[in-house]
Amino acid sequence: MRRSHFSLLFALGLPLAALWPSAASAQVVTAGTDSVRVASQPAAIDSTRRTERLLGMRVTRPQKAALLALMLPGAGQVYNHRYWKLPLVYGGLGGVGYGLFFYQTRYREYADGKNQLIANPNMDISKLDGERVSQETSAANVQRGVNFYRRNRDTFIAYTAVVYGITILDALVDAHLRNFDVSDDLSLRLDPALLPSPGQAPRAGLALTLYMK
Repeated sequence: MRRSHFSLLFALGLPLAALWPSAASAQVVTAGTDSVRVASQPAAIDSTRRTERLLGMRVTRPQKAALLALMLPGAGQVYNHRYWKLPLVYGGLGGVGYGLFFYQTRYREYADGKNQLIANPNMDISKLDGERVSQETSAANVQRGVNFYRRNRDTFIAYTAVVYGITILDALVDAHLRNFDVSDDLSLRLDPALLPSPGQAPRAGLALTLYMK
């Protein structure tokens, strides 16, 4: 069985820029009669090529998935053919959306009641518009209700933004990993290694090696 491996090297103190591949190169494997030459090919994998179009622009697959998810929740998951995620997307957004609607409605009721009391300080609280605010016993309780519902409304605005962002990030990552090989023929090992350093003696480091059988 021929085994080839690709190593991702993490050196102690090795600059990050030195680890970033700048161009594709040919690989020569010399192992007796089985020596082969792998032709040079573009270093960019499929997820980094601008092979897709969106609104007249050439974009990569991850970019298109993220933009679709940004424009319409769930569209990125549909583009990635992850239909089973749609209930999670709309369930999450529906949950935080309901909470936002609930607290915004209560906040408006108490805020309107407060404004009525400001306009007419002698007004009986039981005469205020709104089923809940009219049951309060004092103007101070009305103010506390305004603060409570406003605080929770703002919290759910943040929750909505977080869930919306997660759906976009999920579509982006899913598009990047769509062609990622997770078969049983892969193995990953972390081993000590001596890593070359330009103009200096080799440094001790770690080699993260991916073996493909």
